[in-house]
Amino acid sequence: MKIDWAALGSVFGVSLGVTVGLVALFTLGVMGLSRRERAVAQGNSATLAVTGAYVCFAACAAAVAYGISLIMTKA
Repeated sequence: MKIDWAALGSVFGVSLGVTVGLVALFTLGVMGLSRRERAVAQGNSATLAVTGAYVCFAACAAAVAYGISLIMTKA
């Protein structure tokens, strides 16, 4: 058995990049909700922060659903 180290490294790199990207998106969503709470406490509107947070969470959910669909079609 011969291991293709280049392919293994490529898979590792892509999975690491996607993981970091998903964590960053989720963090941006949490930060948006945090800004909403801060704006409400100050009596301001936070429509843009909430919309941005929901977009980030929707992108995370879409990426996870896409990953699950890739797994299900290959199985």
